[in-house]
Amino acid sequence: MSFENVISKLNWTDVEQSIYSKNSADVEIALSKTKRDLEDFKALISPAAEPYLEQMAQMSQTLTQKRFGKTIQMYIPLYLSNECQNICTYCGFSLDVKIPRKTLSDSEIIEEAKVIKSLGYDHILIVTGEASKTVGVDYFKNAIRLLKPYFSHIAIEVQPLEQTEYEELITDGLNTVLVYQETYNEENYKKHHPKGKKSNFNYRLNTHDRLGKAGIYKMGLGVLIGLEDWRTDSFFCASHLEHLEKKYWQSKYAISFPRLRPCAGGIELKSVMTDKQLVQLICAYRLFNEEVELSMSTRESAKFRENIIKLGITSISADAKTDPGGYANPNVNLEQFEINDKRPTFEFIKAIKANGYEPVFKDWDGMLQ
Repeated sequence: MSFENVISKLNWTDVEQSIYSKNSADVEIALSKTKRDLEDFKALISPAAEPYLEQMAQMSQTLTQKRFGKTIQMYIPLYLSNECQNICTYCGFSLDVKIPRKTLSDSEIIEEAKVIKSLGYDHILIVTGEASKTVGVDYFKNAIRLLKPYFSHIAIEVQPLEQTEYEELITDGLNTVLVYQETYNEENYKKHHPKGKKSNFNYRLNTHDRLGKAGIYKMGLGVLIGLEDWRTDSFFCASHLEHLEKKYWQSKYAISFPRLRPCAGGIELKSVMTDKQLVQLICAYRLFNEEVELSMSTRESAKFRENIIKLGITSISADAKTDPGGYANPNVNLEQFEINDKRPTFEFIKAIKANGYEPVFKDWDGMLQ
């Protein structure tokens, strides 16, 4: 059974009403447990939990240090292409946004790799728009081949692929795949994705099941915070995580928290999340699942990122560029979205250490997989 079967039994409005009906007693029951279920997660992300944020943060910090220690895994995105065949209402790479398009050549990929390696990174995230004709499986296979001599862990955030295609990429050295559903609200999903393969809600929804069957080492989930009610979307994402962990227990899992940032052609946010609410969500995930990796990008402010590493985040990027070729030959006209925390890597490392944590650039060796 895929998650498509699971979600078909859940009603968005019913879930939303259930979350907003939670009260302080429900929150206190959830906090008193050592093992929490999805009903507890509803309580912890509800408005009723906001007065308990300090207690949630302390518990989250304790659980995170118990499992991950006082370490922060460092990674960096490498944008290879901003070409895209989809129209998405919130994305700077959308087909209908009039920006220059660029896909990196072999020599440009290597040039980027050398700059990134000089910064100390060993975990890299390949990112592209969704344009299978120009940046398809063959392009990814070639990119992995070029990048493997420089990095021990390679992740991708690209268009959803078939199970057999994932199997090929895993054989070639792929370790992790990130695919965000963007929103689990099927009715409104089409409004945000009116054209292109991405408009197929269920094909995207079933991607993680294909990844699990392909035997991927780690997969990432998340919603684009701001498209729909963030609490309801996050519940569906937690449900997705629970389904995957039960069915594909051999794989590891990561949750990311991308809040919509300004970009070319960007839309007005439907659901505004405050910094405190983002802390609440991060802590709720940690209390719900002690094992899941929680990841933070440079979308957030410097101050917020420094504070959140103590409360549950285990993986974080720095010095990121969202334009293809952005490390060796930056061009802001090619960016997917605007970065918030623009500090160089060495400066961010100082901030991590000042908080009593240790940045980790390599904790992975392919031979140990």
